[in-house]
Amino acid sequence: MNNNERIDDLQINGRRIIQSPDRFCFGMDAVLLSGFAKVKKGESVLDLGTGTGILPILLDAKTEGGHFTGLEIQPESADMARRSVILNNRQDKIDIVTGDIKNALNIFGAASFDVIVTNPPYMNQNHGITNPESPKAIARHELLCSLEDVIRQTRSLLKVNGRMYMVHRPFRLPDIMELMNECGIEPKKMRFVHPYVDREPSMVLIEGVRGGNRRLTVEKPLVIYDGPGEYSEEIKRDYGF
Repeated sequence: MNNNERIDDLQINGRRIIQSPDRFCFGMDAVLLSGFAKVKKGESVLDLGTGTGILPILLDAKTEGGHFTGLEIQPESADMARRSVILNNRQDKIDIVTGDIKNALNIFGAASFDVIVTNPPYMNQNHGITNPESPKAIARHELLCSLEDVIRQTRSLLKVNGRMYMVHRPFRLPDIMELMNECGIEPKKMRFVHPYVDREPSMVLIEGVRGGNRRLTVEKPLVIYDGPGEYSEEIKRDYGF
């Protein structure tokens, strides 16, 4: 391990992850997405933009999925993800591939996965970026791939009736819905995440089905905090915070 790396306990089935505060550490959004995504027994799962591998590691611990793959463009993050897979002795269930989301179809082939999950960069402009080559900027801003890249590649990689699960920001919903519609991925389920019950949502969780029928269910809101520093009962019960 490098001097600036640490090993964090994920508090589920003994799983641990290697992270570096100098690069990018996973947040609440990845944890919530891992609870929102549904993976059935034996299904193949791809995480587009896996970072240090948090989603494959959590989904492997939480579900009976057959195999999990993480695609990551930054070699240093992909290396940390691979070492975390080895740390958890899950080499038989999880693969980490270094590569570009824009080239995912060529890497994996069409209709290769039952489920695709993604926690893509949220910001669509470079405004405020002081170092566009920094790992944190790449993780947060659409510098190396766009929302359109993610959804179009997802459409090609999913099997017919395959499912995608995404966490994003509510202000991007018009773009998300337009692109999903263009790509034949039907939004089926949506849940807004609010920091407090009286605040506007800060995240949205979305399920889409390739070639699905047109019917969208909006689930009840998920509230993270009951008060300052006090997680809600649902967060404590379902996510272990």
